[in-house]
Amino acid sequence: MKTSHIRIKSPQEIDILRKAGKILHSIISQLQSSLKIGMTTKDIDAQALILMEKYKVKAAFKGYRGFPASVCVSVNEGVVHGIPSQRIIRQGDIVSIDVGIIYDDYYSDTAVTVGVEPISPQTQRLLEVTEAALYQGIQQAKAGNHLSDISYAVQSYVELHDFSVVRDFVGHGIGRQLHEDPEVPNYGSAHQGPVLKEGMVLAIEPMVNMGGHRTKVLSDGWTVVTEDGKPSAHFEHCIVITPDGAEILTR
Repeated sequence: MKTSHIRIKSPQEIDILRKAGKILHSIISQLQSSLKIGMTTKDIDAQALILMEKYKVKAAFKGYRGFPASVCVSVNEGVVHGIPSQRIIRQGDIVSIDVGIIYDDYYSDTAVTVGVEPISPQTQRLLEVTEAALYQGIQQAKAGNHLSDISYAVQSYVELHDFSVVRDFVGHGIGRQLHEDPEVPNYGSAHQGPVLKEGMVLAIEPMVNMGGHRTKVLSDGWTVVTEDGKPSAHFEHCIVITPDGAEILTR
């Protein structure tokens, strides 16, 4: 990846992305708080559409490379890109909700994994470690560091707690497009890749498995699950690199 391919956002663009991130945070917070036993993953998608209309934003995922829904909902062994369906949410499930919006022609993207209580202590630990790994990565997103310092921070924290990071899917730059350069892996050696600069906007998104790191795509062409059938968690924030470090846009 060449640094020249990475767009530095202007102050005006960053202001729009801040507004987009605040709206997106409000949407995903409401989706998270309304999650309950007995609803379907398609119900989550329907509610997301209502909220997007309320906030006058567009669904970034709908139609993206043919994706048929407005949000991605992945349950238990689901890693990412789950298509909302008539699957019923049950006690003990973990549900990953990944939402992207378009606001004023700019994109924002965030994800959270929610446990439908009660969940097992090991599953609760998976959620806690994955979210903490996200913040470990965010701490390394500062001017002068290398891109892989984010990756190394995520991987080392996850593996310290005996979980594994997904290799097949990664974070990304974001702004005028949903996926921009650079890719942001959740694994790798430190001090490699482009040097981070002020004005870079990144979507950092650890995907962490309770078992091995391998995944497979189901016959629908979208839904990614763990190869060993063990649970997976996914947390994501968009950040902008400022003189004071990383500012979280989707919080």
